[in-house]
Amino acid sequence: MVKINDTNLLDVIGLNTRFFTEEGVIPAVNDVSFAIRKGEIFGLVGESGSGKTVTAHSIMGLVQPPGRVVSGKIVFEGTDLLTLSREQMEDVRGRRIGMVFQEPMTALNPVLRIGEQISEVLEIHTSLSGNAMKERTYELLTQVGFDEPRKRYIQYPHQLSGGQRQRVLMAMAIACNPSLIIADEPTTALDVATESQILGLIEGLIARLGMSMLFITHDLTIVRSMGQSVGLMYAGRMVERNTVGEFFAKPLHPYGQGLLESVYGFSGSGRLKAIPGSVPNLSELPDGCTFHPRCPHAMDICRGDEPVIKEVGKDQWVRCYLY
Repeated sequence: MVKINDTNLLDVIGLNTRFFTEEGVIPAVNDVSFAIRKGEIFGLVGESGSGKTVTAHSIMGLVQPPGRVVSGKIVFEGTDLLTLSREQMEDVRGRRIGMVFQEPMTALNPVLRIGEQISEVLEIHTSLSGNAMKERTYELLTQVGFDEPRKRYIQYPHQLSGGQRQRVLMAMAIACNPSLIIADEPTTALDVATESQILGLIEGLIARLGMSMLFITHDLTIVRSMGQSVGLMYAGRMVERNTVGEFFAKPLHPYGQGLLESVYGFSGSGRLKAIPGSVPNLSELPDGCTFHPRCPHAMDICRGDEPVIKEVGKDQWVRCYLY
């Protein structure tokens, strides 16, 4: 579990999100708990289908039917977001929590100019108007690395590169100086050079503006270079929470160990090892520990009951019978 304290900006406690389909109930997020401290970058990692994005959408109140958060708490700045009305949550979203989506071309409106889309955020959540709002928009474009903000203001999304569109999403996310930014794989579609630039921009903004960030990625290299804490998800469950230093030195969960051994630069032996099998379908999860069919350390108990996540050290939690 997560213990709520004054140093945490966000406490996610026992979060459960389900999708109610004709084929049955899909446990997309299952008993997920973690905390993000003020000023911290928390990396949320795992293979595709592990529940990372649904966790982010649950925090933001963006889960769409047939999905629904069914239980748990999401305590942000002392308030459980799950107790808020739709109108109250709309005020939080954008003003106190900003989000950078994975694909900017779908997140941006193709028929509106860049400046109009950033200004819309300011119009909804601030008292700015007229020239003051336009000047703030120019300032935001400059903050995210555009050297000709007035030129960019009148351009449309299709006139920008992928990296430039991602900068626009960052400008929208920080427009109201939120306490928390949620970035959902913001560099996935970018080339290596552009990815490096965007990551540098994110780190600089977080440090300069004093924000916290939930950074969702499948790229372990990014987490090692940027984050302070890491949460590892598998099949909708959080299987390990750790400091970045401890996770990359000695991961606790066999899934984390397997991930590091399968990525160049992290394998201690220098030889890459693939994790056998694949992430199970969430509608057909195995009994017991969901990782046991792929785990080299699986025991009889792993096939029976699902292990609970337990604290094994300072800032170290793991869901595994080996502990």
